[in-house]
Amino acid sequence: MKITTIGTDLAKEVFQVHGVDGRGKAVLRKQLKRKDMANFFANIEPCLIGMEACGSAHHWARKLGEYGHTVKLMAPQFGKPYVKTNKNDVADAEAICEAVNRPQHALCAGKERRAASRARCIGRGTDS
Repeated sequence: MKITTIGTDLAKEVFQVHGVDGRGKAVLRKQLKRKDMANFFANIEPCLIGMEACGSAHHWARKLGEYGHTVKLMAPQFGKPYVKTNKNDVADAEAICEAVNRPQHALCAGKERRAASRARCIGRGTDS
């Protein structure tokens, strides 16, 4: 059961993860609380992790990258076509997992702390 790809649906307190093996078979469906997220990813083998770009996505991309994972962020509209059922956190995590492996999507790595900090300053009109 080697997990090769994980889709993560980020939220305020409870995150949903969906993992697949090299053949695309689901081998992991798990709900994680914020306080357990870092520990969970620190204890699994490095793999590809997909997340929708949102407010905390760059933080988690940096954090999970420290554990050797490759983290790719995508615009939320890229995951929507892969939702197979009603929209919920479980379905979103599965859709993100599937979408992150598609070559036609423009994905990006998370911002470094300095770049994220600079972007916040520019957004406030204090370009320093």
